[in-house]
Amino acid sequence: MTDGIYTLANDAVLDQLIAFLNSVEANAGGYPVAVFAYDEQISQVAAEIERRPQVTLLADPELFAPWEEFSRQVWDTHPTAFKQWQAQGIQGVRRIGANHRYAAFDKAAPFERFIYFDADVVVLNSVEFIFNQLDHHDTVIYDFQFKDPSHIFNLDSPYFKTLFTPEQLGTQIFCSGFFASHRGRFPVAERQWLVAQLATGEADLLYPRAPNQSLLNYMMLRSQKSIYNFAIHLPPTESTGCAVTSTHFEERDCLVFDHGKRLTFLHYIGVGAGIFKRLTEGENLDCPYRETFLAYRFLHQPHQRPQWRGKPQPLHRPPSLLKRIRQKLGLKF
Repeated sequence: MTDGIYTLANDAVLDQLIAFLNSVEANAGGYPVAVFAYDEQISQVAAEIERRPQVTLLADPELFAPWEEFSRQVWDTHPTAFKQWQAQGIQGVRRIGANHRYAAFDKAAPFERFIYFDADVVVLNSVEFIFNQLDHHDTVIYDFQFKDPSHIFNLDSPYFKTLFTPEQLGTQIFCSGFFASHRGRFPVAERQWLVAQLATGEADLLYPRAPNQSLLNYMMLRSQKSIYNFAIHLPPTESTGCAVTSTHFEERDCLVFDHGKRLTFLHYIGVGAGIFKRLTEGENLDCPYRETFLAYRFLHQPHQRPQWRGKPQPLHRPPSLLKRIRQKLGLKF
């Protein structure tokens, strides 16, 4: 059985991708990695992957085409999604490149069992225990997204509490930045069935501002896939958080700890690609857990790692006095 790790990238997230690949190499346990191309802007990504024998680039449009078409069919059933996106200047499905991660389920995908991570993740521990759990479940997750389903589904939809069980809503909702599953879990016939269910009105449940995440959760829950959440099943003495929004983690020796427990991965969710670029170029920014990111970004080039003096600058500087006055007066110049 071929186990492997996927991520998704283009040149805009090159710094995150390098840190991610280095962290997998250092900590994950020797698994091969495949990178889905987010779009055609991948020349720098391709050059980086060329230097890494354990990493391959998946950029064939034929691999992504059926999943893009599936995405279009899904969102065609939604009453307002395309109108919302067009009002924002978006043509077609919002961030359709993010849906390329669905190709992990394709019968032509290289890994029989896989773990998917967003590129803005650093892996900090072995992931063997995650693969082992796939012996017993369709999907494995490890997060606390169920505490805030508002970024997954439309909570005002009448389908929110009638379509899914309390157990599904209370334990199985997940952030699409990490999940583990199996190749072939969503064959064409099942995808067509899902579209048909959405067309009956269930599409009202989907959340157009996070289309890949919303749809992926719907796919898993609606098709009754067995989902195992380590955040629920691990005892409190072993479970950890994983999001950079947590403020109590401790950085130590290129690892991160949650009350003394080593994290499996740290997701820099909400930190934009531009912040990582500015950090790597030497700007002294107060990015959370920046030492860990920089340790892996420059794992093989430690002499290039930025060295700072003085107090780091906040990521979001408060507006100047003049700007605050203009805002208060309603002035736009």
